[in-house]
Amino acid sequence: MTMTLEFQDRSTRWWLIGSLALNLLFIGTVGALALRHALAPPQPAATERPRTAAARIERLAAPLPAADAEKLRAALRAREAAAEGGREGLNRAFERVQAAMRAEPFDAAQLRAAFGEVRAARPVYEQTMQDIIASAAGDMSREGPTRLSEWPSPRTNTNTR
Repeated sequence: MTMTLEFQDRSTRWWLIGSLALNLLFIGTVGALALRHALAPPQPAATERPRTAAARIERLAAPLPAADAEKLRAALRAREAAAEGGREGLNRAFERVQAAMRAEPFDAAQLRAAFGEVRAARPVYEQTMQDIIASAAGDMSREGPTRLSEWPSPRTNTNTR
């Protein structure tokens, strides 16, 4: 009988130690996650970037050397009316898509027509922007077109899942 009681005490002691170790693991994990959440820098608020030709050129010009960036901006200024007009047409087409999706009752034919407007407006805008970039790239230093070829720059992972 003494042998059995001693065996049960030893077994109970190991179960108690194991349980305490597991509880410490869980408490440590929860504490580390809470500390990480408290000390992590706040995520930047999601902001919509401007959807204009000038804003797109500015994003393209940002990594360029100053002289090359100015040549790109000058090429935009020379064709700004066409570029902004094309972008406004594309924006209006996107707005019609949104309106068609929100319409009550929903009309698939209206949505298809709005998608058709987007398909028609996008090449006009893209062709104008490509002409601007091509004309500026011809006047740039060798580094300018090389940097343009690397655009868009790799984005950091903003997925927080």
